[in-house]
Amino acid sequence: MRIATWNVNGLRARIDFVRHWLKDRQPDVVGLQELKLPDEQFPHEAFRELGYHALTHGQKSWNGVAILSREPAELCRQGLPSQEAAGARLLEAKIGDLRFITVYCPNGRSVDNPEFAQKLAWYDSLASYMAARPLTQDTVLCGDFNICPGALDSYDAVGLMGCIFHTDAERQRFASLLGTGLRDVFREQNPDLSAFSWWDYRAG
Repeated sequence: MRIATWNVNGLRARIDFVRHWLKDRQPDVVGLQELKLPDEQFPHEAFRELGYHALTHGQKSWNGVAILSREPAELCRQGLPSQEAAGARLLEAKIGDLRFITVYCPNGRSVDNPEFAQKLAWYDSLASYMAARPLTQDTVLCGDFNICPGALDSYDAVGLMGCIFHTDAERQRFASLLGTGLRDVFREQNPDLSAFSWWDYRAG
């Protein structure tokens, strides 16, 4: 099974890229984040033409997550319990024997912004949610975590130490997720590789 995850940063603007990528990579299950459109505007037909079923938890102009799958998926949950005010950031489905969850974790903006505390609270809720349901089946939690769990995950770990994504508080929350029985598959496969998947598009 090929599983993929992608923060598309606005599905309307990226739909041609996503379709091209699906044709090229042929994933079986995909978690999409930051759709920036409500459920009723999701382009289901465009994905049906490529052989995908879609479940969505959308929101106008902001946030939003979706699951694409070759097999029909059973919707299990839209939204993280107790974090409804944070927006459409979690979607869970059962696909065959797989429990699949895609998330768009809050950014936090900066450590002195009120949204930073909200980010930490959201992470606490996510860890509680995962811990409340033991991992008794194949489970994938994927998405945009808006965090650098360790020095190898940043292009400037020393210079950015203590800044957003690089704080001890955020890293403790990520560790608490792993404490529920999850494993960081990328880091297990690449224990010494310095790699990152985000850059600030605003600076060109």
